[in-house]
Amino acid sequence: MIHFEGDRSFPLPVAEVAARLSDAAFLVGCLSDARVTEATADRAVWKLKPKLSFLTGSLDAVMDVTAREPGKSAAFKFVTKAIGASSTVTAELRFAEAAGGGTAVHWTADLVEVTGLLKMVPKGLLQATAEKVIEDVWAAVSAKLTGEVSS
Repeated sequence: MIHFEGDRSFPLPVAEVAARLSDAAFLVGCLSDARVTEATADRAVWKLKPKLSFLTGSLDAVMDVTAREPGKSAAFKFVTKAIGASSTVTAELRFAEAAGGGTAVHWTADLVEVTGLLKMVPKGLLQATAEKVIEDVWAAVSAKLTGEVSS
């Protein structure tokens, strides 16, 4: 298992940030290169080209909201499948009012299972690649979240 953790802040009210970041449809809508086939508040299904040199073809992804406490937290399960490989990630977001106003988000994610070809990828390479993907996703989420407010 590989663990990831971090903090983000947004200059928006907790209720607004928590509502958007607890919504699977909003989150998948932040991914510009995703071909979304299903998007509801509780589930999103999409395909995308993996940004991983060790995987080719397309990646099928499913995100399910596994728990939601309005204004406080949300939990997710992500399952991705490619030819000859799959992965399962669990994640949790916790929302709180930031000291100077706005919202502080503490997030954790765990890569809990890899199968097939991914088992042969060194842990350090998986971790570094995942960290890059996480940063890209947070940048896209932040841009959409703050862009919606300013438009």
